[in-house]
Amino acid sequence: MNPPASTLAFVESPVQLLNVLEWAHAHRGRGPLLTAVPAQPGPLAGRDGSPAGPGASGRLRIVVLPPVDPMSRGQLRRIAGIARDEGHAVHWQEARGGSGAPFKALAALGGAVRRAERIVVGDPFSRFVQLLLVPARAAELVVVDDGTATMEFVAQLGRGERLRRWHRSGGGAAARVRELVYAPVSGTARRRLTPRGGRGVELFTSMPVEPLPGTELRVNDFAWTRSRFGPPRLTKGTDLVGTSLVETGVVDPARYLEAVCALTREHGVTRYFAHRREAPEKLRALSEATGLEIVRPDLPLELIARRGPIGRTIVSFPSTVVHTLPYALTGTGVTVAVCDIDPAWLTAAASPRARSFLAGVTDTARDVRRLPAQAAPAAG
Repeated sequence: MNPPASTLAFVESPVQLLNVLEWAHAHRGRGPLLTAVPAQPGPLAGRDGSPAGPGASGRLRIVVLPPVDPMSRGQLRRIAGIARDEGHAVHWQEARGGSGAPFKALAALGGAVRRAERIVVGDPFSRFVQLLLVPARAAELVVVDDGTATMEFVAQLGRGERLRRWHRSGGGAAARVRELVYAPVSGTARRRLTPRGGRGVELFTSMPVEPLPGTELRVNDFAWTRSRFGPPRLTKGTDLVGTSLVETGVVDPARYLEAVCALTREHGVTRYFAHRREAPEKLRALSEATGLEIVRPDLPLELIARRGPIGRTIVSFPSTVVHTLPYALTGTGVTVAVCDIDPAWLTAAASPRARSFLAGVTDTARDVRRLPAQAAPAAG
């Protein structure tokens, strides 16, 4: 009898961790996920050397590489608790917040990476994850969604391009030098993520993508979320989902504020679900201008919506949730609507790819209602 594969997952955001749980649920019936837990204290053991979570010896090993912002860390801790309740071993590894943190994390995780037979990652664009893939010898790599970035990842990999986030522009001379120095690592990661030489690559996604040659494509339909939570109680109002496009420099703040005001008036919006990276001062301005209740979710929106209460209509700008919420809320009677981004809202710093990428997110969404871009006054 062949031993089960040793599987190691790396996540850096709450959405990635949720999608790893969905992948583990979908994997049931395809064989065990782990061989055994560490016998001695180590980077994948609990504080006392035991696996971090009940029943972890038979389930998935997850390494959380948290960002520095408090909202993301809070959501990650909440869903990490849910993962432990599901029997998975969860290890919290600081890899940011200090000049020595990345090197300490790489040293702590390097041995486990080399031994893993299957590696699951949530963000192939992450430089830290790319560094971890350099020593990897896994026979199988799995990529789960980190939101709509999956669409760009598949497109870039298919074209043989270097992996680069869609909203980033060229940057200055210093940025170009850093990219040149880092190019060998990025190139190695890209090769690891390309099926070849008996190495399998699986893409587990809710996004509308075409599988690359040799890549196994599995649809994430949020079966675990639907089995674990809900159905939700529905309210009479409309909820609006916020976006961090202002924070990433893609959309002009004044245009965004006017669009939110227009949507609130037209659709009777009562609550605004903030993205975890939205700035507090921006949210205060939105609340003062609209009177909306600002909700800062403590879990990914798919779980919040499934648990309820949630509006009968959910309005969103082009984002991950226009693809994931129709799956998570199947059969609940909730309508998901997407509001286009007017090209006039984009900033001068937005990358040349921004306009077509955002349009593509909207155009490929399934089971959603399309709303026109809200008219906004000229800036100035």
